[in-house]
This record gives sequence, C-alpha cells and structure tokens, in this order.
Amino acid sequence: MTRDLFLRQSLGVLHKRIRESRVLLVGAGGIGCELLKNLVLTGFKEIHIIDLDTIDLSNLNRQFLFRHEHIKKPKASVAKEVAGKFQPNAKLEAYHANIKDSRFNVDWFADFNIVFNALDNLDARRHVNRMCLAANVPLIESGTTGFNGQVQVIKKGQTECYDCNPKEVPKTFPVCTIRSTPSQPIHCIVWAKSYLLPELFGTSESDTDEFDHSDDADNAEEIESLRREAHALKLIRVSMGSEDFAEKVFKKIFMDDIERLRGMEDMWKTRKPPKPLDYHELQGQANGIDKDISHNDQKVWTSAEDFVVFKDSLERLSKRLKTLQQDNTRGDAPPILTFDKDDIDTMDFVAASANLRSTVFGIESRSKFDLKQMAGNIIPAIATTNAMTAGLCVLQAYKVLNGDYDRAKMVFLERSGVRAINCDNLRQPNPNCPVCSVAQRKLFVDLEQATVDDLVEGVLRQQLGYGEEFSISTNLGTIYDPDLEDNLPKKLASLGVTSDSFITIVDEEDEEPRVNLELRVVERLQSKSEQTSISVKVIDEIPRKPKQLAPETPPVEHVNGFSQSMPNGTIGKRKRSPEEVEIANGDRAKRFALASTDGDGAHPIILDETDSGAILIDDD
Repeated sequence: MTRDLFLRQSLGVLHKRIRESRVLLVGAGGIGCELLKNLVLTGFKEIHIIDLDTIDLSNLNRQFLFRHEHIKKPKASVAKEVAGKFQPNAKLEAYHANIKDSRFNVDWFADFNIVFNALDNLDARRHVNRMCLAANVPLIESGTTGFNGQVQVIKKGQTECYDCNPKEVPKTFPVCTIRSTPSQPIHCIVWAKSYLLPELFGTSESDTDEFDHSDDADNAEEIESLRREAHALKLIRVSMGSEDFAEKVFKKIFMDDIERLRGMEDMWKTRKPPKPLDYHELQGQANGIDKDISHNDQKVWTSAEDFVVFKDSLERLSKRLKTLQQDNTRGDAPPILTFDKDDIDTMDFVAASANLRSTVFGIESRSKFDLKQMAGNIIPAIATTNAMTAGLCVLQAYKVLNGDYDRAKMVFLERSGVRAINCDNLRQPNPNCPVCSVAQRKLFVDLEQATVDDLVEGVLRQQLGYGEEFSISTNLGTIYDPDLEDNLPKKLASLGVTSDSFITIVDEEDEEPRVNLELRVVERLQSKSEQTSISVKVIDEIPRKPKQLAPETPPVEHVNGFSQSMPNGTIGKRKRSPEEVEIANGDRAKRFALASTDGDGAHPIILDETDSGAILIDDD
C-alpha cells in the first residue's frame, strides 16, 4: 500500500484537487517548516517556498527541518532539500528572496491556487495580503506568539482581509528617555544596541542629518547635544586599535557624558541623578577576573566583571572591523558591524555596556541570558504551538479548495481559558477597509512619457469623472493632492512608479465620495497611433462609499503582539489622523524606534512600560 492510497481514501474527491494545486508558502521559519512538512505529506505536489532569511543557531530548537550544519544557509533552499525527502515526487521550488521583490508581481501570485503566510513581520504580511487580493487568490494567514496562535482564511469579496481591522503600531520611546533618563533595563539595552554599537562600528549619526527639530522644540536642545556626542565618538573611532581606545570610549560614555547630564540640574529635581564610573577604579577591581566570565550567561555580573567583558568585547569587535576594512580593496561601501543576538562579540558588548549604564543610573543589572532575551526581542517560541497552527492551516485549506468558505473559520490557540482551541466564523469584509474595499483597475502607462498631470487630468477627471478633491499616493507616499501640485509636471517614473506597482486614489469630496481606487500599473510604450501615454480600461463606474459607517467590529486579538484596536487609517495625505502622520514621518529625532534590524528591518517590538521584558514574534 502506498501513502497516496490512504490519502485518497481519507480525502476522496478533495485528493485530486490537492494534487493539482499550485501552492505558495511565504516563510520557512517556525510555522513554515511544520507547514511545508504537512503539505508534502498531505499530497500537495507543487509547492513554491520563499524566504529571505538564513538559518541561525537560535532557530534549531523549533525549526525541525534544519540542523547545525545548515547554519548560515538559506532557509528556503534547505527546507526544499529536506522536505523533498519526505515526498520525492513533489515538485518543490525555493526562492531565497524578498517577497516584495518586483518579480513577484500580481500575475505571478495569480498562478497559484492558494497562498500560505508564515511570516513574522507586519509589513510583509500586509504586502502578501494586498497581492493576494489583487490576484484574487485565497490566502491562509497564520502566526504564533509563545502559546498563542491564530489562523485566518482571507478571500477577496467574501471575508475580512488582514487589514480590515488595522493592527496596533509598535510602541516607541522618546529619544531623551533612551539617551538621557533611562529607568528600565530595556532602555539601557536599546541604547547599547541601537546607539552605541552603531556609533562605534556602524554608521554614525554625525554622518547623517536625520534629526528634525521642527516638531519637538522641547527636545531640540537635547537632540543637538546628542549630535555633538555622536561627533565626539566619531573622532574617538579614529583611534580604534590603539592601546588606549577602550579607555577613551569608556571615559566618553560613562564619565564625560554622564557629567554633562548631571549638569542639567532641572532634570534631576524629581529623580536620582546618574553617577559616573571611574575607569581606573574599575580597572583595579578587575584584576584577576578572567575574561571568560562572559561565557557564564546565567550569572548577573558585577560592575568589575561587566568592565572586563566590555573591554574584551570592544577589542574583539575592533579587530574584526579593522580586518574587514583591510580586506575592502575594491572600493565598496565601508564595512560595518551590526548587532546579532547570536553573535557572541556584539552580544557581549551590548550586555556589558547596558549593565554598566544601568549601574550609572541605579537600574538593576541583568544576566547576559536575560539581556539576550530582550535585545533579541524574544518571546520564547513554542514548537508545539507552531505545529498545531500549521495543522490548522492545512485543515482550513481543505475548505478553501472545496470552495466552502461558509464553513471556514478563524481559529485561535490560547493557553488560558476552558478550551485550548477556539474559533469564530469568518466576518464579511469591512466596507471601509482601505485595502480590500476598494475598486481595482489596470492603468496602462508609458512610464517614460506619462506625468502626474496626465494621470490627474487625462485619466481621473476626464475618463473617470473625479472632481477637484482627491489625493494620489504610491508606496512612497502622497504624490498629489489639491495642496501638493508641485509634482504635476513630473514623470511618474521619477516619483517611484514602476511596472506592477500600485497607485491609490482617495476621493475626498464631501458628498458621496467614491471608494478608494487602486490602480495597478501596466507598462506599455505609447504607439504612434495613440494620442495619450496613459489610460485606464473603464469597466464600470467607481462605486460610492456607503453613507452609514458599518458598526464597529469588536477587536480581535491577534498574535505576534498586535491587536486590531488601532483607529482605521486611510491612504492619502489629507485624510490621515495626526497620529498616523507622526507614524508615517518616522521622526527619528522624536522617537528612538525599538526595532530589530535583522533581515528586512521590519521586526517591531512591543513593550509594556511596567515590565522590563520585550515582547516580539520570534518565528523568523
């Protein structure tokens, strides 16, 4: 008896549909490994796997397709190789790439019968959601955080999409809290990881001009002082590799900068002022301490032990960077070192620096193990949760392939409560969703000829009948609205519009505005017989928005630290709330974003100010 015989007996007619389906699996991490195994063993014959990441040591405890010898290899390729042994007849294709690459366009998505999302970041999830809606391909969305998990079926026009209930934006802290008045260990960790390490071994803030003082006058003076600090560290960096490099760095950040802060007397009227550290005093206390103390990651080091690890890791990182600089003979971009929780050198440096800063501000020190949990933004991933979630994905896929969306569910895994598995009926699309409750058209464009004015006058007003009040946005932001006419003569290509990109039109008329219009750009050179370089195929009139807002949908708790309680946002400059404007601007001067820079840089951190722990998906 073959495995297929049991599958045919169990699945009946569905077995044939499974065998003939083309499947896309986005993500080959914790859920992705389990899901890929389930798919090949269920009988899916053609599966395309895409993942941007490579395998890290920390992945091995739950991503069972990977072994120690696979570290630093592409996840997608290794997953294909190992899963192929479960079902040699399956056709598996691997892509070590970003799902947002232009080659993975709407037409590419449309070739699949079903898409599975096994991602760990909000931006990529939203992108896949949008592409599946545009391609009219069903999507099985999933995620886990610790013991919690969720599976959601998404089908255009029939169910809520991923953005029907916008997710809460990750919390950030004001820059002055991180740099001047830390009160929790996480503040010191972020300072060491996202400020000190880049200043010494990455890109210095003094090399950029990313601070904007206009919206934050209260912080402007402090920010300017921080900029001067960055410049001073840049000068110290020149002495990297010298015998007194460690002493210069230590005195700068733990003595001179602290004395400057103590001089701001108003800042310490209601809180205890920081206490500078003495380099020579700690040097004396450190005599006899073995630098191998860094291997004991369960122990809370003393200040002297932190000092030893600080100096030793600083020396190791200096040698690494010097070697990279010497090997950079081709004139490429200057090499830099970046944080990785599994990189012993950078982790030791961040741990020791954070603890020394905690000592300065009277904050409790933590063990290297605890600091790694926070610095790596980890909620310990549970392999069992990943396995259960992947199994639920396949069960929901059966209903999708049968076209039985009435029986499909949104499923939740919860450790608390009477039942471990709970479910809810799929909801109808939110009529005010800016992503799925939109009209979609193809826009045929000669990108070298068409201008914003051609789009505004020739297409939107003449062809589609729009009035005066509307805005035009791309993934880079707003390119036109009644108060932003400078771009009218510019070519669309110069504003980042490319083939297969999306342009969103938001009607802002007061009376009966149209629903948002999403135009997918199709590049087509203008022929001699054509009178215009841009056109849209008019199928029917763009629908109007409902006069009455739909009843507010009860918030559904989402895994990965995100909930659906954030106010609904609208693409377009004129309709955004002040909070959304602040988020969109990404003002680095006002906010020191707590975000990992691994991979595509989109792993947000969620913090509870009453807790020193970090909360984040670790299902990469």
